[in-house]
Amino acid sequence: MKKKSFLNRYSVLLMATAFLAFGSCQDDFTERPSEDGISLDSYYSTNEQVTSATNGMYSRTWFQMYNKFRWALEVGSGNMYSGSADVSGLRTFALNGSDPELVNGWASLWANVQQANMIINFLPARVGAEVDAAVLNNTMGEAYFIRATAYFDLVRLWGPVPIIENPLDYTSDPYVNTNTVADVYKLIVMDYLKAIELLADKNRTSNYSVNGRVSKGSAKAMLSKVYLYQKDYTNARAMAESVINSGEFKLLGGDLLPGKSFADLFTYPNNNNEESIFAIQWKGDGAYGSANNCNTQFGFVDGTLSTSNASYGGVFGPSQEVILSLYDSGDLRKHETVMVGGAVYPTIKTSLGVGLTVPTGKDLAQGSGGAIKKYCLGVVNGNETGQIDGWAMMDNNTYVMRYAELLLIHAEAILGAGSSTSDASALNSINQVRRRAGLSNLTSVTFDEIFLERRKELCFEGDYWFDLGRIDKGKAITIMSAQNRGDRHGARFFTPKYSEDHAANDFYMDYPDNEVAKNPKLLQAPVPYTFK
Repeated sequence: MKKKSFLNRYSVLLMATAFLAFGSCQDDFTERPSEDGISLDSYYSTNEQVTSATNGMYSRTWFQMYNKFRWALEVGSGNMYSGSADVSGLRTFALNGSDPELVNGWASLWANVQQANMIINFLPARVGAEVDAAVLNNTMGEAYFIRATAYFDLVRLWGPVPIIENPLDYTSDPYVNTNTVADVYKLIVMDYLKAIELLADKNRTSNYSVNGRVSKGSAKAMLSKVYLYQKDYTNARAMAESVINSGEFKLLGGDLLPGKSFADLFTYPNNNNEESIFAIQWKGDGAYGSANNCNTQFGFVDGTLSTSNASYGGVFGPSQEVILSLYDSGDLRKHETVMVGGAVYPTIKTSLGVGLTVPTGKDLAQGSGGAIKKYCLGVVNGNETGQIDGWAMMDNNTYVMRYAELLLIHAEAILGAGSSTSDASALNSINQVRRRAGLSNLTSVTFDEIFLERRKELCFEGDYWFDLGRIDKGKAITIMSAQNRGDRHGARFFTPKYSEDHAANDFYMDYPDNEVAKNPKLLQAPVPYTFK
């Protein structure tokens, strides 16, 4: 990690004694004892204390991933544009292992692995007799879920990475090989299956205050996505249908919730809504890294007109392709995804008052001529936005997965390797997403149509880079090299490289230089992992 190796003796033992000392969230995430002088042998004497053990893994351990690096991937995918030096390396495919945000993303994911490992390996022996077995099981299930989710990002970004199930196994030898991609995926599948076994069933209701934690359905949904990446279409479909048939999740503005809309997904009062499968539970608590920075990163400042609570805004802007050509006429998602000149948002408060009309003919965010609407709440405005902290960060959730994506996964899994399908179940799933967007039903669907629907639905949510990485690389290169990666003042085009040589492959990240210096085995060929 940044400033220390994720495998050295000091960091492992430090985490073994401090893995509970993280921030708080909703859904009783604020209920935990004092962090001063925690004794691992006495801390877990009640159900509430055991439940709180995973609190930090719903927020602060993800901060360095979701502060900038996740959105730098959107720059790489061609959805976003930025000229800022700290986040624009992937725009030109020039990112390397010295990049600070790459280092931050790596550190964040390993922090999640480490925190999960501490709970998985040490929590059961430290609970009191008064703790209910169901409570302990659910907390353990959350830890398996988080570890799987962190490894899913690690393997998609870096390919071969070390599999660490118990960090204490490596305190005497911190030089560890990477393991094969196939084995990393095997661990991810095993962890999600264990999470499914241990997590409680839930039903996402209109009582959003109790919806924050993941459930058995959340793990099934994420596992469906993992199976899709492995082209295991049979299991991807089965897992998706298990979630769909459970009725746990629903589309906001879909057939079952017609009183809401796609726009409601990205508002503060709708944190932990019925569509949310897994979301980061930001909660400002006076400490840096506990809240969501997207309102500043995605908004804009234009003279005296600002959507930001900070003195700046718009570290990221929309790409020209997203502004000009991604969305069809009549697609309701465009207005709630990207702010273009002339668009009106009556409820957004700006520095000039309530109500925003986006200026026309201005540079706005990063010279893009527009700005990103998703996760941009505007100037703090009571319950419309929630509070801000000392860094102008806010408490609106960040989605890791929504039910709309699961429906698109379901349609793709039914299509499988076929060229098109008219299967009624596949069409029902994709058409639910399309109808909410104000679009007509399809009577048959191809992979390219599903792939494009994913981009439109999930634009600016951090998934398109991974989508491009999982398809045929020749096709991905064709898509990416045709993207206008410039701002409104001039088009620019760049072509990624693909090679079996990891170091010459733009679809995988370089390992952080500081980690390679501490563990040179990161650059050696991956080895099979021996599962216990």
